Amino acid sequence: MHVRTTTRLLAAVVTALALGVSAAPFTPAVAAPTTRLAAPGDDEGGTPALRDQLDAASKGWLEAKAALERSTKRQQELDGQLKTIESQLVTQTAKVGEIAGAAYRTGRLGPMSALLNSNTPSGFLDRAAALETVATREDQELRTMIETRDQATRTRAAVSREITEQRKQVATMGKRKEQAERALAVAAADKPAPTSRDSGSSDGTSTSNAKGAPRNSDGSWPSESCSVNDPTPANGCITPRTLNALNQAKAAGFTRYVSCYRPSGSGEHPKGRACDFAAQKNGFGGVASGGDRTYGNNLAAYFIRNADRLGVLYVIWFKRIWLPSSGWKAYSGGNGDPSSDHTNHVHLSMI
Repeated sequence: MHVRTTTRLLAAVVTALALGVSAAPFTPAVAAPTTRLAAPGDDEGGTPALRDQLDAASKGWLEAKAALERSTKRQQELDGQLKTIESQLVTQTAKVGEIAGAAYRTGRLGPMSALLNSNTPSGFLDRAAALETVATREDQELRTMIETRDQATRTRAAVSREITEQRKQVATMGKRKEQAERALAVAAADKPAPTSRDSGSSDGTSTSNAKGAPRNSDGSWPSESCSVNDPTPANGCITPRTLNALNQAKAAGFTRYVSCYRPSGSGEHPKGRACDFAAQKNGFGGVASGGDRTYGNNLAAYFIRNADRLGVLYVIWFKRIWLPSSGWKAYSGGNGDPSSDHTNHVHLSMI
């Protein structure tokens, strides 16, 4: 009897529990919205061929620009030297003219006549010494004038060479600009152009000046490798120039999430020459809007303002790319997602 009663009680409890569980409403667990802490995969957008073209075009343009600036500086220095040389030449030519005039007036026998008119042996020697001194001085004046004239000729030739060099670099800059814009046009041929709503990347403002990255003595950029630790969570390596840009942006108040190094893919990330700056505070989320978009606009403007100081190769933000040769251009390399469209982060590539 006891066993039977216990069995019935257990059955009743099991039944009640079963009914209770089945009757209770089921509420699935909902995860809180999250943002990614790393940009996915090869997200610079476009094909490797497009990125190679943009890389070569921008580097070539920047190198030609630096060469143009060096040549212009040399020409300015040469122009200053030539002005001084020509002023000296005028003075020296006048002195030689006076010497020639005196020789013409006294005739070629003037020195001999001066010696023969000496009354004493000591007077003869004194006049001979004086005439030798005069002859030496006149000879030196003539030699100095000739040397200065030759120096002026060489300097004018050097100025001419610099002008030729400048024309060459200007032509190279034009070709590199055309190369970049042609590559972008080819990439955009089968994609719709961004609307004005999608392309607010030039709306930002910045008044902060960055501390410039080190240059060579001639003003060119030194070659750098992926040689310093990446301080972002990407945990790889970056170049010293990239690290400087990262630190300068933080010092200017752009302190939201950043990821730089990427071990695979094409583009600049695996070389340590690129960083992705999230528009949202905690990582790479959806399409930036409101204050997040303003943050991205201002960050892009900061890098553009300081492009020459930092060594910026290009900036991508909100379906547009900024090139040093062309300014903002439509960038159709994305695949319709926030990462490849660059609508959730500002991409920075360094030379």
